Amino acid sequence: MIAKIKSLCVKHREILVYLIVGGLTTVVSWAAKFLWNLAFYGGTPDPTALQNTILSVVENAAGIAFAYPTNRKWVFQSKNPNILAEAGSFVGSRLLTMLLGWLLNLLFTNVLGVPMMVSTVIASVFVVVGNYIISKLLVFRKN
Repeated sequence: MIAKIKSLCVKHREILVYLIVGGLTTVVSWAAKFLWNLAFYGGTPDPTALQNTILSVVENAAGIAFAYPTNRKWVFQSKNPNILAEAGSFVGSRLLTMLLGWLLNLLFTNVLGVPMMVSTVIASVFVVVGNYIISKLLVFRKN
């Protein structure tokens, strides 16, 4: 039984490590978002569209800063010597998924009236899946 579990862990190492790193990235980005909200907007559960936009930028900047080195080293184990090009691709891809998350947060929070914490969780599911697919297929692809 233990050998079977070990075999599955080895086989699916990349996805398992991505889930761990993704979870840590989510903690970092959400902490930045909610601390910014608390510090600058009084912790409002209903930010304006402008506040929501600023919160999305803060959340994603913190997430990108944490996610690139951890994804490069532990998830995809990249050996690409052209780190600047790879980092540029990573940031570009994350800006695309940031747009997705921002639009979903605006839709849920500002149009549908869903509380910010709930909309953040819903949008994050879409963003995490998108980030993995883009990172795997475009940013950290194996030659």
